Amino acid sequence: MTSLLVHPQQPNAHGMVLEVTPESAGWKHVGFRVHKLKKGEIFEAHTGTQEHCLVLLTGRATITSGEHLWKDIGERMDIFEKTPPYSVYLPNGVHFSVEAETDIEIAVCSAPGHGNHEARLIGPDKVKRATRGTGSNTRHIQDILPETEPADSLLVVEVFTPPGNWSSYPPHKHDVDNLPEESILEETYYHRVNPSQGFAFQRVYTDDRSLDESMTVGNGDCVMVPCGYHPVGVPHGYELYYLNVMAGPKRIWKFKNDPAHSWIVE
Repeated sequence: MTSLLVHPQQPNAHGMVLEVTPESAGWKHVGFRVHKLKKGEIFEAHTGTQEHCLVLLTGRATITSGEHLWKDIGERMDIFEKTPPYSVYLPNGVHFSVEAETDIEIAVCSAPGHGNHEARLIGPDKVKRATRGTGSNTRHIQDILPETEPADSLLVVEVFTPPGNWSSYPPHKHDVDNLPEESILEETYYHRVNPSQGFAFQRVYTDDRSLDESMTVGNGDCVMVPCGYHPVGVPHGYELYYLNVMAGPKRIWKFKNDPAHSWIVE
């Protein structure tokens, strides 16, 4: 198994099926977990030093934190309905609980917090939608927590890639502090495939090829991108979803295309 590929496991006592921590990834900023709960199940946690964005991938839940109560939120019963999700932003230093009103799948995205922002609901009406690319490079974006919305570190976005298409393409990277051209951001890709027996491919590589890994990605897998270019392709007959979580020393998303392939968009 490649060091960048994380497979889901059987749920633990808190329903967690997948986890990436800064320690397990060998980086400083991004944390990512996925929990699957049956109706009526609850998990509780504390944000610690990290701000959180809880993305309700599927199902309905009641989320509480301090004086905040978001009761029975959620509309999307299947990710591939493609409707924008409900999410909750939480600052560092707070306790929270999630109660499943139906069976749910929820992503817990985290990065260093500095206490600058209040907890809030990010409803579907707050999610910015766009289409990028043309032809077999077309993909559809649902921006949950872009840099234009308040947060200390986190950037969170969903991407739907149609069958036979490429995404994060042409290959781009964001691993050099060279603003305004490029920023440093660690990144995770949480993949879902429809139908679920399908697969996709992701490559992560640097200019000098000191890192060059190509992975077969299955439904529920997560790919860690510490640096380098990171294109994704999905075969004919299958559509791909991924949830991106990014964070770095500065909350700015500026990327550089691989010069060998930048002609595709130029």
